[in-house]
Amino acid sequence: MQALNDLSENVHLLLERYEALQQENARLREDIERQRGELIRTHSELLELQQQNKRLAVAGAMGSAESQELALKRINALIAQVDRAIAALKR
Repeated sequence: MQALNDLSENVHLLLERYEALQQENARLREDIERQRGELIRTHSELLELQQQNKRLAVAGAMGSAESQELALKRINALIAQVDRAIAALKR
């Protein structure tokens, strides 16, 4: 009879542990899904930031060339003004 009681207790303990493991497994699966969603969002954000970085690099490169061209035009305009002023002084 004692052996039957021991077996019953062991089965009961086994079922309790099984239920605890099932709950832990469910919690871990939920955690995996949450982390997977976070990873997907983070990856999307990374891709968007990389695209922005590329656009800014292109815009910066274009802006630099445009700025240099604008500066060159201003310098040429100033030189032309100085030349006119010198020509006016010679008269």
